[in-house]
Formats: sequence, C-alpha cells, structure tokens
Amino acid sequence: MSDATAFIEETEPFRRELLAHCYRMVGSVVEIEDLVQETYMRAWRFYDGFERRSSVRTWLYQIATNCCLTALTKHSRRVLPSDQYDPEPGPELVPEEAQPEVDWLEPVPDAMVTPQSADPATIIATLESLRLALVASLQHLPPRQRAVLILRDVLAFPASEVAGMLGTTTATVKSALQRARSRLRELALTAEQITEPDAPQVRLVLDEYMAAFENADAAALERLLVRDATLEATPLRTWFAGRVACVAYLRDRVLGAPNDWRMLATSANGQPAVAAYTRSRAGSYQAYGVVVLTVTTEGISRIVSFGDPTLVTRFGFPPALSSRGDVC
Repeated sequence: MSDATAFIEETEPFRRELLAHCYRMVGSVVEIEDLVQETYMRAWRFYDGFERRSSVRTWLYQIATNCCLTALTKHSRRVLPSDQYDPEPGPELVPEEAQPEVDWLEPVPDAMVTPQSADPATIIATLESLRLALVASLQHLPPRQRAVLILRDVLAFPASEVAGMLGTTTATVKSALQRARSRLRELALTAEQITEPDAPQVRLVLDEYMAAFENADAAALERLLVRDATLEATPLRTWFAGRVACVAYLRDRVLGAPNDWRMLATSANGQPAVAAYTRSRAGSYQAYGVVVLTVTTEGISRIVSFGDPTLVTRFGFPPALSSRGDVC
C-alpha cells in the first residue's frame, strides 16, 4: 500500500467531522472547506513524520484547530443582528443595513457535516452541537477559549490531549474552560433549551411556513409563530421580537403578492430550513438566500434569514428557477 493510499484511508473518514469542528470555530460555511483542505495538506506534509503518540483523529483535530486559530486572527467572531443590536420597537421603521465590515454568522448544510457512517445517537449529537444559538454563543469567546470549550465540552477530548493540541498545560486548559463556561453564563448565551416536536411535525410546520410565504398569507404565518417569536435577517441590523411585530414586518415589507416567493425545503445547523427565491421582473425566480427556523412544540420561535444568494448554491440548489418554479 502506498503512503498516499494509507493516508487517504486513515484520514478521509474524519473529513465531515472536521468540517463541523471548523464551522463551530469560525461560523462561516464559506471558510470551512478551505480550512479543512489546509488541514489535510498540512497532515500530508507531515504524514511521514507522524510518530503516532496520539490517534490520527486527535492529530487531525490538532492541525484543524490551529488552522482555525490562525484564520481567527483576521476576524475574531461572526455575529447575528440580535448579538449586536436591540430589537426594533415596531415594524414601521425602514430596515437598516449594518456596516459592511460586520462579519455575519452563516448557516451550514446538514448534508455537509453529518457523519456518513455514524450511529443515530452520534448524528443527533453532532447536529445539536451545530444549532445556530450555540454557534452564535461560541463566537463571543476569545478564539483559544472557544477552542478549549469545543474540544472539551462538545468533542469530549481529555484535558491532557487538548493541552497537547494547543501547546499548553493541562492546568491552563482547565482554567480556560472555566472562564469560557463562566462567560457564556454571564451572557446567558448557551444552547437553546427547547422542546422539539418529532420529525413529521417539524416537516409539517416547514411545509406550512413555505406555503404561507408563497401564498403571501400573513394570517397563516401568524398562526405558526409563538407569541415571543423573533425575526432577524442579515445583512440587516434591524430585527424584531414578538409575534405582532414579526408578522407586521413580514406582511408590510417582505411577503409581497402571491407567487412572489418560491421555497425549497432543506436543513441547516440541525434545524429545518428553506432555500428561498424571489420573482424577478422577467418572471423567473432568483436565489435570495437561506432561512433557518427554530421549531418548538408550540410553533416557530425564531426565524433567521441569511440574505446571501451564494448560500443557495452551497446548499446544493440552483441559482435560479423558471417562472413555474422549476429548475432552470
């Protein structure tokens, strides 16, 4: 067996979980493929000298984590509007875009990061650790604290292995973990504690949400949202809290007329999502972006819209649909 064949067989099974790890670290689906590619390039470069004092998995995580820490020297975190600004008191204000230098958190397709050959419990745990609320909360930590928290609390590496990955001491790792946990408690930015319905109920809510948008049916949307629902949409800094404000904004500024929108079901960050398209003057539908929903047993509690057309193709959908809603 050649070195190249052995390298592929040993390292390739970890690609998707490394993508998930890099996403938790940097919050950008655009960046993670490059970071994982850099991880594999570095691993191949040093494969002959790998002394196997740790497992291949641990070794790859060490390289990937340090690639992410290097990338985070350029921008330390990505955010959502609700991380930066207060909600608007009502829907009558004209939405305002944030400054162009803001780095927005991005959604990640479940298909990109779901382990291919893992047991169902592992898949569920992976997707739960990618929920938007959790990834957004991690972005508030300094990069090295973020790395420690993810490696210890999400991936369950022993403190001694984390110390080896980061070139520090076990005591330093334990101290950083305590500070990271304390910081998240101060900000009340831990993973959402929600009671989710089962998969068929989630899909029913998603179908009803898509139908409400495509039919420009604000009343149907109102029935789907819980009383304290929130709505935010990058790149706008403007966001809304409360069903009344959310529905009024959607009705007056977003829905338009029936058939102005087309939506295709998908999943992102372990949550139901849609690839959204808007109708052009020519009658075809052009990609708008990806919308991620938080669904509870009571209804939709959060809508996060990412107005970036390139995300649609990253989720495996075409950039445009025909006037009938078919793929062009």
